[in-house]
Amino acid sequence: MLRLDKLTKTYKTGDQALKAVELEIPQGQVVALIGPSGAGKSTLIRCINRLVEPTSGKVWLGDTELTELGAGALRRERRRMGMIFQEYALVERLTVMENVLSGRLGYVGFWRSLTRRFPQKDVDEAFRLLDRVGLVHMADKRADELSGGQRQRVGICRALIQDPALLLVDEPTASLDPKTSRQIMRLICELCAERGLAAIINIHDVALAQMFVARVIGLRAGAVEFDGPPDALTPDVLTTIYGEEDWVATIDKVEDEEDTLDPEAVA
Repeated sequence: MLRLDKLTKTYKTGDQALKAVELEIPQGQVVALIGPSGAGKSTLIRCINRLVEPTSGKVWLGDTELTELGAGALRRERRRMGMIFQEYALVERLTVMENVLSGRLGYVGFWRSLTRRFPQKDVDEAFRLLDRVGLVHMADKRADELSGGQRQRVGICRALIQDPALLLVDEPTASLDPKTSRQIMRLICELCAERGLAAIINIHDVALAQMFVARVIGLRAGAVEFDGPPDALTPDVLTTIYGEEDWVATIDKVEDEEDTLDPEAVA
């Protein structure tokens, strides 16, 4: 469903952030993107929706080649790619409901978007999504009154109300405590399963990635060093991706936590 063909990004400084990356992600598959800082993870996500322009290569979403689209066609295709940000990217002075509905701005006309007047079906869907993530009772609260975990759930709702085919998720747990991080990862994976959504989750926490996804892609210096199931992330593989570390302890931690992981819903 998503295909990257020799995707390359070289900055004007000469730094090569991505080196001919080739990937295929089928519909419904959730993938964790791991690697050290500077490996190109965020650049990869942003090249897919062309928030960063690739230097060369192609990006296909279904039958559409995103890398050849003009500005108008690209705006329309971006509606099919929901983005969830590390720092939430909410408008602090707006309510939770208004932030969620902002995900529909690409679908409504200019005047409706200017006055934030949305069709009733969009409002109904926003309430349904907020109920699904446990925030319907906070619909009228301002975004700046929310905790980090609550803000991230609002960001998830805003992405899903676009009715996307693909989720691009950039460090969704970086600012959250361990328990909330688990809840957010579990929620994203459950929602993708419910909707048949593909997702790429850029995440630093290797253990968290191993707990929740069936496929992990490891980047190092802009190139794919690993692509496989989480249980194939051996100490040698992790050393190749990140460098020397006590990876045996990390793997043992994942196995211990998986044994005690409860199926609690997001509260």
